[in-house]
Amino acid sequence: MTHTHEEGGAAGRTFEDLVAEGAAVPTEGWDFSWFEGRATEARPSWGYAVSLAGRLALASAALDLDTGGGEVLDFALGRAAPRAPVLTVATEGWPANVTKATALLRPRGVAVVAVPEDAPLPFADDAFDLVSSRHPVRPPWAEITRVLQPGGTYFAQHVGPRSVFELVEHFLGPLPDEVSSARHPDRERADAEAAGLEIVDLRAERLRVEFHDIAAVVHFLRKVVWMVPGFTVAGHESRLRALHERIESEGPFVAHSTRHLVEARKPSR
Repeated sequence: MTHTHEEGGAAGRTFEDLVAEGAAVPTEGWDFSWFEGRATEARPSWGYAVSLAGRLALASAALDLDTGGGEVLDFALGRAAPRAPVLTVATEGWPANVTKATALLRPRGVAVVAVPEDAPLPFADDAFDLVSSRHPVRPPWAEITRVLQPGGTYFAQHVGPRSVFELVEHFLGPLPDEVSSARHPDRERADAEAAGLEIVDLRAERLRVEFHDIAAVVHFLRKVVWMVPGFTVAGHESRLRALHERIESEGPFVAHSTRHLVEARKPSR
């Protein structure tokens, strides 16, 4: 993508116009196609969705946690067909996403279950041979272990520590170490092992993110609500305007996301 950065934006648009556009885009689901041409994020080398398809093709009963709008699971099941699991269930905690995921996944025979954050999973012990998740809010390690069959696998892509923190700290200022070290792969390894899982694979990558205009920043912070808790355009206008002016004068705002791939196994009895 190439942009020129003249006064008023690449298309001669004002700060107010761009902010209003970013504030108006629907935020349901995990479809990020709106960002095309406005923001970019490098992808991890392991290709999670395609790798998940390979796991689903070998599974008989699968559970996808925090499925969002179901987009990643839908893609993976499509790639896994006709060897998709006999039973696939997904959970989601945000009502708008439950509705969207149900509409998307129902034609594939997937039941979407509304499960509030931090609630126990409403499934029997040893119910699934594969549990997956792309960017879970907080992996419920004890519950994952409980619902996995002995010998079953947890396969997931997690958000890592200090992800997109250049942007977060623009709005919140420097954050303490205990906040910035959350989601660290070493901590997640310890938590998984404490819950009774064996780590088979754990690898991390740091990936370049670019925001090309302030509309993309506004939409991103509305969509990924935990980045800047309580974010509103009105409440953060001065920092938004400062960032807009920086993008106009210097070009895209660069940050870095962190991701790790987790494969864990429940020991066989």
